[in-house]
Amino acid sequence: MELTPRQIVHELDRYIVGQDEAKKSVAIALRNRYRRSRVDEALREEISPKNILMVGPTGVGKTEIARRLARLVNAPFIKVEATKFTEVGYVGRDVESIIRDLTENAIRMVRKEHEEKVMPRARVLAEDALADLLSRGPKRGSAPGNPLDYLLGRQKEPAVPSEESSALARKKEDIRQQLMRGEIEDTELEIEVEEEMPTLELGGNSISLGDMMGNMMPRQTRRRHVKVRDARKILTEQEAAKLIDNDAVQEEAIRRTEQNGIVFIDEIDKIASSSGAHGPDVSREGVQRDILPIVEGCTVNTKYGPVKTDFMLFIAAGAFHVSKVSDLIPELQGRFPVHVQLNSLTQKDFERILTEPENALTRQYKALLAVDRVMLDFDDSAISAIAQAACNANDNQEDIGARRLHAIFEELLEDISFNAGDENMPPFALTIDAKYVEDHLKEENKALDLKKYIL
Repeated sequence: MELTPRQIVHELDRYIVGQDEAKKSVAIALRNRYRRSRVDEALREEISPKNILMVGPTGVGKTEIARRLARLVNAPFIKVEATKFTEVGYVGRDVESIIRDLTENAIRMVRKEHEEKVMPRARVLAEDALADLLSRGPKRGSAPGNPLDYLLGRQKEPAVPSEESSALARKKEDIRQQLMRGEIEDTELEIEVEEEMPTLELGGNSISLGDMMGNMMPRQTRRRHVKVRDARKILTEQEAAKLIDNDAVQEEAIRRTEQNGIVFIDEIDKIASSSGAHGPDVSREGVQRDILPIVEGCTVNTKYGPVKTDFMLFIAAGAFHVSKVSDLIPELQGRFPVHVQLNSLTQKDFERILTEPENALTRQYKALLAVDRVMLDFDDSAISAIAQAACNANDNQEDIGARRLHAIFEELLEDISFNAGDENMPPFALTIDAKYVEDHLKEENKALDLKKYIL
């Protein structure tokens, strides 16, 4: 069942405070993808996504909105920083690697789904291979070939007398029963596993030597001494990989990448040319022009085949402190028609961030210190004091939004975190209140006294 815009916003509200306009825009963009998939095919090809540009200070939720969005729709997603890319011909990453990495993410996602489908069958085959290995023991003097063939019961066995065969079958069944009961999980055995092919770094991209050589290079194996529980996992993964139709995985992954892929380009303001095409601005404008074809719609060659970017959703974000949106080249501006302004955080926002989200820092630190038998609690006065301290620190220093709370909490709970965990220290409960916050925060996190500057 596809989520409605209201449902999407409701899910985002569980982790992100405020920024309602941005949430609404991305929710509509997602729903429009579903609507597009339901229209007549002839018209469907004419409907392209409306890309979004989020503008706002650092730490107000731009990246978190995009990240949570991808989890909600289970779509191929990649986050990239515009500053990591340079114009073609310079040293740096090629912008087409964005689409290649997105396709890799889709391959992993689809392969995992296919593995889950074949996992019951893979577990049965792995259990049978494990029982066979434990009952026979390692085979000596076997003919050259893939060592896994014997472990997985694929090598042709020499004829054995029927009596010996029956005894072996009984032993194998006994071991199988022990495996099912979990009685020999710590028993050690030796297996041979395939090693990953080495990779090369070319232009910032990882390339497998096996892919380059068309899988002509022989697979390298190595012996491992592992316990039964670990051997079962290794064999199950190998069996699952053999049961999967790789062609179907690639076909589905490319389809999802083209139709549902989400690319989040962060720090796009850092490649805006604020003073014309001079000096470093030449390279910045070059990066914009290299990104433009991908956002407009083009075909990128990947090792899985060509991938079209025409219907991918692009979300860009930037603080635009120094530059302005209008400093981007006009063609790129036109490819992000939906502009969303995110607001700086107020004290009220900080108080909500500390109490409402499911992953609130107060809950995180309570859980962390409970491991060392310290039961923390934060009363309302502490929440207000921490929120005020975060606002003061952002006003007095660089405004880093909600990230300021991480620094505040580390400073606030430094003594407790350092002393907790001592075996001689009994369990105890501690309530953090406004006085504790005031006593344990540095001066720069407190409100400035402006009276002394007034003549």
